[in-house]
Amino acid sequence: MDTDVAALTTVFTEFYYWITVALMFLIHVGFCMYEVGASRRRNHMHTLMKNSMLIPLVTVTWFFFGWWIYWAFAGGPGITGPLGHPDPAVAAAYTPWGESMGPRLDDRISGVFWAAFLLFAWTAASIVSGAVIERIRHFAFWIFAVLIGSVTWSIDAAWGWHFNGWMVELLGYHDAYASGVIHGIAGGTALGVLVVLGPRLGKFAADGTPRDIVPHNTWLVCIGLFLIYTGFWGFYVACNVPLATTAYIDGQLTGATQTATTIYLTPTTLGAITVNFLMSLAGGMLVGYMVSKGDAFWTYSGGLAGIITASAGNDLYHPIQAMIIAGIGTFLMYKIHYWVERRFKVDDAVGAVAVHGYAGVIGLVLAGFVLWGHPSSPYEGFAAINPLGQLVGAVIMFGVLGFLPAWIIAKILHSQGLLRIPREIEVLGLDFLSNKEAEAARADVVAGVRSESAGA
Repeated sequence: MDTDVAALTTVFTEFYYWITVALMFLIHVGFCMYEVGASRRRNHMHTLMKNSMLIPLVTVTWFFFGWWIYWAFAGGPGITGPLGHPDPAVAAAYTPWGESMGPRLDDRISGVFWAAFLLFAWTAASIVSGAVIERIRHFAFWIFAVLIGSVTWSIDAAWGWHFNGWMVELLGYHDAYASGVIHGIAGGTALGVLVVLGPRLGKFAADGTPRDIVPHNTWLVCIGLFLIYTGFWGFYVACNVPLATTAYIDGQLTGATQTATTIYLTPTTLGAITVNFLMSLAGGMLVGYMVSKGDAFWTYSGGLAGIITASAGNDLYHPIQAMIIAGIGTFLMYKIHYWVERRFKVDDAVGAVAVHGYAGVIGLVLAGFVLWGHPSSPYEGFAAINPLGQLVGAVIMFGVLGFLPAWIIAKILHSQGLLRIPREIEVLGLDFLSNKEAEAARADVVAGVRSESAGA
């Protein structure tokens, strides 16, 4: 009987994660539609290929070193543990040549669990993609995609989204559905690139007043956001372990349990997170509609921001708390977006820094107060959830691992002329970069720009 139950549990878990991967694919269908709809006609193919090609690039790099980083960096290294997993067998299993990375019938879980985390990595990179449309070089963006998808996100997941992560142990960091671990770091990365990349041509008037560059196709943008909502169901489900017992978590959970758990191995139910997901979506959409005075783009973006704000604690919130927290995060991210745009001339083309980054940080900070004193982990001796730990965690996610590495690499690329498309090409349209029929038109534009500069 025990053997039969164990076999059924394994097969169920395998199928569970496989379904989450299929659902999360819709996030990337949604991102492609969203970004193409937001860009102007002359930039459609450039926008589409920029976002599409992160999939193979992040997949290959995630296989070779991203997955290993997640398992190797939980202790810092050097904060609560050395580099590498404390169990040598586990450490060896997650190297690219390890046994668990190949087709083994006796290991049904590692492959689908790897794939679920890979889809998280794609999501982090896609968030950055939207913010920088219509002016970044493909090559430069793909460097940032690999940076966040297979390096910095892998580190922050090891630190704050691993059951043995040092941030969970020492800070009491809690981020059940990745307000900061994915969305905060992606928003910070996007902001680091945007500060160096600069705004699109024509975004700001001569006196610095921002102009509204409206989406080419609002319908496509909104349908893309609905697909992202749909894929987000898979995202939420993949953040759980479907069935855990004391044997599965090595006996360190107080009392016997057979339930779904969060990524931290704390008990939860899929019913609880379903209600909270829907309530946070509702809170975000309602506030997005009100604060933007019925603007479709910000209404649907508000729904996404609401989910992201509440995600840090949606395993523990009451549904009404989830709705209110979502509304607060949506209101604040909208106001901060336009303040930053006016004050610092940052051109975030699709509001990605706001919807993901600002909302994610707000969600982490609010969770610290609302869940103050609640256990962050089933493991004895780990710090409880607290405001300071969440605030420090937010700074690490958004600033230390998000903004700073991206800003440094953007500076290096900019100094070599590798970051931004030339001005004359941006005027003509980025799709003409690979169109031989546009060579004559491009030469005319270049000559016109040079003549204009000489006359000035």
